Amino acid sequence: MSGDLPLNINIKEPRWDQGTFMGRAQHFFMVTDPRTVLLSSEVLEDARVTVENYRLGIMKPGLTEDQLWRAKYIYDSAFHPDTGEKMLLIGRMSAQVPMNMTITGCMLTFYRTTPAVVFWQWVNQSFNAIVNYTNRSGDAPITVNQLGAAYVSATTGAVITALGLKALTKSLPAIMGRFVPFAAVAAANCINIPFMRQRELKCGIPVTDAEGNRLGESSKAAQQAIVQVVVSRIGMAVPAMAIPPVIMNALEKKAFMKRFPVLNAPVQVGLVGLCLVFATPLCCALFPQKSSMKVSSLEPELQERIRQNNPHITSVYFNKGL
Repeated sequence: MSGDLPLNINIKEPRWDQGTFMGRAQHFFMVTDPRTVLLSSEVLEDARVTVENYRLGIMKPGLTEDQLWRAKYIYDSAFHPDTGEKMLLIGRMSAQVPMNMTITGCMLTFYRTTPAVVFWQWVNQSFNAIVNYTNRSGDAPITVNQLGAAYVSATTGAVITALGLKALTKSLPAIMGRFVPFAAVAAANCINIPFMRQRELKCGIPVTDAEGNRLGESSKAAQQAIVQVVVSRIGMAVPAMAIPPVIMNALEKKAFMKRFPVLNAPVQVGLVGLCLVFATPLCCALFPQKSSMKVSSLEPELQERIRQNNPHITSVYFNKGL
């Protein structure tokens, strides 16, 4: 019966201990599960209603704890944690594996000509812009001008980096040319994410106490959040863009690959996908989603306000984004 399920299960927090890497990894394996991309709008809406009703103390008959947690993770995969809005499908973290395996596989396959480099870097940065906007921290809106500036800056930076490195590697062994896409992606992440989240750097992101009570907005917290996300995103790209080139460089010398060169792209995409299935959740887990920092590290005026109103608080918490 529904009465058997207690109302004190804290579904605002993940099911596993976020103080440990393994707990965060289990959490993000659920959040980034690509199968949730295939769920219908009706299933997503049912999960939203189940989660929001439970928070209000309302349960549908027969609801079990496992069903509740399943609904919570479906909800988390599709709805923004700060705004509650349904996120763009391809911008969700659950879409990272299928989208990135295709784009990254093509970047690693079609890297030999300048038009191919430009096209796939443009595709990748267009996708990254959507992901960075969809998974931003906080509930403040971002203007069309800010979106456009971030998109143009990141795309330009990635293309210039890729073309520059491509030119430098012409006299080096062929294997070096395969790593050009990774260098371009790493450089673009350092540009794209701060630009897409520049409003957070200017205006700050919401910081709360341990119970979730809002204490103010902090640009210092935004800086820490963005650095952590940049590190995680570059980490995600390392296995997917470093391991397949080595394997493909060896495979292309084999007779069957020379006989069937059309297999190059599918094999590359498959290798990238295999790496991303593990790299995406494990790198998301490098830092807690609910990040924290000492009150003494915040802006002086916010420190003063917190000490006046809540003198017992020594740390604040915030959603770092993904």
